[in-house]
Amino acid sequence: MEVWHFWVIVALVFVIVEMFTSGFAVMCISIGCLFGAVTSALDWELKWQLLTFAIGTALAFMTVRPLVYKLFYKKGQEVKTNAEALIGRKAIVTERIDGELHPGRVKVDGDDWKAISLNTEPIEVGEAVEITTLNSIIVTVKKI
Repeated sequence: MEVWHFWVIVALVFVIVEMFTSGFAVMCISIGCLFGAVTSALDWELKWQLLTFAIGTALAFMTVRPLVYKLFYKKGQEVKTNAEALIGRKAIVTERIDGELHPGRVKVDGDDWKAISLNTEPIEVGEAVEITTLNSIIVTVKKI
């Protein structure tokens, strides 16, 4: 087995290890191994193979890794969780809502919430509503 085979095998092992990790760091080392494999295939001495391995790894960390982060870890809309996720959701009225003084109830994904009407108009049982705001345990809804 030639030395460049060793470099390629190590690169493949690092690719497999990357599948079980995050951060794309191990893949950068794998790219460095491919640089070492090329120099080994050109019959360069071991010190030059190690140098190109180090340079290839450093280049991958400085160029490829930031590119991968930019493509796959986009900072877009953040995922809303818990109570924030209720705002904008559709619900069904399960108990008549009659203005702000007489709250009713709505059901969202099997959860029952106390609800008041956004513009104090009455909303009957079975009507579809949209949750506009959340104040502690009371949601404010409007007719759809």
